[in-house]
Amino acid sequence: MPLNVKERMEHYNVSGISYALIYNGQIRKVENYGLLEAGTDHYVNSDSIFSACSISKFLTAMLVLKLTEEGVLHLDEDVNEKLVSWKVPTNEFTKGKKVTLRNLLSHQSGIMDPENSFPELNANVGIPSMVELLEGKTPYCPKPIQVTYEPESEFHYSDAGYCVIQQLIEDVTDKSFQQVMEEFIWKPLNMGSSTFSTSLSTDKENFSCGHKSGGVVEGKYPIYPYPAAAGLWTTSLDLAKLVVELMNALKGESRIGISASIAKEMIKPQRGKAWAGLGVFLEGSNKELEISSFGWGVGFQCMMVAYPYLGSGLVIMTNTDLGVHQLEGLIGEVYHHFKSEN
Repeated sequence: MPLNVKERMEHYNVSGISYALIYNGQIRKVENYGLLEAGTDHYVNSDSIFSACSISKFLTAMLVLKLTEEGVLHLDEDVNEKLVSWKVPTNEFTKGKKVTLRNLLSHQSGIMDPENSFPELNANVGIPSMVELLEGKTPYCPKPIQVTYEPESEFHYSDAGYCVIQQLIEDVTDKSFQQVMEEFIWKPLNMGSSTFSTSLSTDKENFSCGHKSGGVVEGKYPIYPYPAAAGLWTTSLDLAKLVVELMNALKGESRIGISASIAKEMIKPQRGKAWAGLGVFLEGSNKELEISSFGWGVGFQCMMVAYPYLGSGLVIMTNTDLGVHQLEGLIGEVYHHFKSEN
C-alpha cells in the first residue's frame, strides 16, 4: 500500500516535509509536501532548506575523513598535539588514554555536555567563539569543558566533543569551519543549498520556519551557533548527495578523494560499541548494515538512514517538532515504509 503522506501529515500536524530517496547508489526521487510556514502559501519544494540539527555531525565526520585522507588530521592522535587556541585540560582521566578524533566522533572521548548547555542562539547574548564556549564563558555552555571519565570507557552523546573537533579543524587550517567545509565538501559535491549561516533572515524565501503544536516557533528560524555539532541548514537533496558520496567512497569511487579504507572507518563499530560509528549510528552488519543520523531541535526533526552496501538510503526533513522520538511520528512512518520496500 502506498503511504498517504498528506493524510499522515494531517494526522501528526506536521507543517512541511521533504525527503530524498536513494536506490542503486543514485538519488532517484525527492518528494515534497506542505508549507514552509503555516498560514502562508509558501510551499515546500526540492530547494527548501531545513535545520538539520545534529545531522551536522555526519557532515562533520565526512570532513574529518577528508582531512585525514589529506594527512592534515589523524584519527588516533592526541588532539592536543594540533590544538592551538584551546587545549583539552589534562587530569587524572587523561593519564592513560588521550582524547582523539576517533573517540570524539564516536562520543567516547570522556567529555560530557554540562547540564543546560547548547541551546539555540539567544540574540541578546550573541554568537560565542568556540574558545569562549569551551572555556565555559558563555550561557551556551556554563562550565568549562573537560574530560570527566576515562576516554573510550563509556559512551555519552556530546555536542561539546564536536565543538572540540571544530576548533581543531579551524586551528590546523587557519580558516573558518564554514570555509573548510565549502572547500572540501560542499563545492566538490555541488551542495549549493547548505550553510552554517547564523544570520538567517526572512527574505531567504527557501528557508523553512520551525513549527510546534501547529504554530510557528518563536523567532521562526532557531539557530545553533555550534556548526560542527548542530548548525547545518540544508535540503534533503544536498544531504542525499553526501550519503551517495559515502557509498561511492566505500567502492573506491569518491568524488572528493576519500579512500575506501578511510570510509570504512566511519561505519565500523568503535571501541567495542556496536552501535557507534564515526558521526553515525550503526545497526546490523555486513551487507545489511544500516547507518543513521538523527536531528531534533526547536521546530525541526529529521533523519538520515542508509544501507551503504545495498546502495539505498533515505533523507527525511520536517519543519515540525512533534515532541516524540522521530521514529514515533511521521518520520518513523516514512522510514518503515521505505524499509519495507527494500
